[in-house]
Amino acid sequence: MCEVHAERVLVVPAELFRRLGYFQGFSGDVDRYLEELLSPENTSYRPRAEVEEDPGFKQLIPYVIFRHVDEQNRETVFQYTRGEGMGEGRLHSKHSVGIGGHISAVDADPAGSANPYEEGMRRELEEEVQIDTPYTARCVGMINDDETEVGRVHLGVVHLFDCRRPAVRPNETDITKSGFREVGEILADLSGFETWSEICMKAIFGSGAGAASGLPSP
Repeated sequence: MCEVHAERVLVVPAELFRRLGYFQGFSGDVDRYLEELLSPENTSYRPRAEVEEDPGFKQLIPYVIFRHVDEQNRETVFQYTRGEGMGEGRLHSKHSVGIGGHISAVDADPAGSANPYEEGMRRELEEEVQIDTPYTARCVGMINDDETEVGRVHLGVVHLFDCRRPAVRPNETDITKSGFREVGEILADLSGFETWSEICMKAIFGSGAGAASGLPSP
């Protein structure tokens, strides 16, 4: 069995998500979900090979979007194309604006002093990108997409990193064609993007987003 499928990843019962309040797409109501979803009595680590095909569980995935606004108030986000070496084979060659991945059993501190979710997000970021700029970070939403094969077994937690400079670069060769691109250009052509990126771009940056939805503006 390959290393990826042998990995034990953090999951929550899909029934818990439905009980907290089912939605399809994007929800900015993070407080309604995150504390319960990350509570130790509701989480477990299960073999990735099993849960990738079991919609009875949701794998929790931090999904980090890097934003930069320049002196002319031009809003850009970091985007890239997924290479074949990235973990989720069903997303290869897709464009993305999100960096992140599974929370693994290796992120859990046996003494219980560390937060495995935060540790897993930190590890994923360090593995995938080099952040050469100061930034501020906040959790801005949740993604659920039961309309796709990948989405049915994952639940995204969206983090927005506001960067002082557009200085984020890949640490992995499988993060290709990367760089900051104007938000308007991406919204004008979302073809080829993974579904989670489409959902986030429309919800956070699309027409009617921002103050009306409680999401952060530049």
